[in-house]
Amino acid sequence: MSTYTDEPAARALIVRTARSLFQRGLTHGSTGNISVRLADGGLLLTPTGSSLGTVTEGELSRAGVDGRHIGGPRPTKEAFLHAAFYRARPAAHAVVHLHSTYAAALSCRADLDPGDVLPPLTAYYAMRVGTLPLLPYHAPGDTGLAERAEQAAGAHHAVLLANHGPVVAGPTLQQAVDAVEELEETARLFFVLQGHATRPLTPEQAAALAPARS
Repeated sequence: MSTYTDEPAARALIVRTARSLFQRGLTHGSTGNISVRLADGGLLLTPTGSSLGTVTEGELSRAGVDGRHIGGPRPTKEAFLHAAFYRARPAAHAVVHLHSTYAAALSCRADLDPGDVLPPLTAYYAMRVGTLPLLPYHAPGDTGLAERAEQAAGAHHAVLLANHGPVVAGPTLQQAVDAVEELEETARLFFVLQGHATRPLTPEQAAALAPARS
């Protein structure tokens, strides 16, 4: 059963979360989108063209698990990405996609390992994110990315879209937000530490903290 059985409460939670992310500079303008999966299996999403700083409860969109628009304003053009994560991860009830500065900057680097783009610099990154694959560039809203995203989501609850930003799923919206914030902070550390010798967690240390599949 979905974590989110009360739609009005879920709408209020999405808006509070959106405001917090925007006010703390984790997204800007009309970038970023949030969704939760409701008890009926449908999705509640932020709409296309909206700002996470100003979106209201009444402006949220309803979509099916396939991302198809059901009610309210037209959903974010990335609805198909959210749907792909939910199909691949039955225990996930929330997805957050941001264009946060350091993660977006990381997504533009040419020297990344596409299988895992960030080293486990901290224990909390290993706990909340684990490994972070890079998905190849597609224009925003290009549904050609859906199959690749669903495949990646089967093994990873967080991915980085090339020249774009992170997408993170979680059992709850708070857990998805915690993970995407940890990802952004670790990306910031990655850039701060450029040119310095670093000591990431060992593979054994990281594996011991790896998040359970959700």
